[in-house]
Amino acid sequence: MDFIDKVLEKLKEWARKVVETLLGPDAQPEPEPIPVPVRDSDRRRR
Repeated sequence: MDFIDKVLEKLKEWARKVVETLLGPDAQPEPEPIPVPVRDSDRRRR
């Protein structure tokens, strides 16, 4: 039983490393863009 536990632990470590390699260390959501005010009063007058 001890052998199976060691194998499962190694598989967990390997799977974690694969996921970290593919997704990066921590998958973080994309930051939301900050709205930038635009002065378009010249366009509205025409």
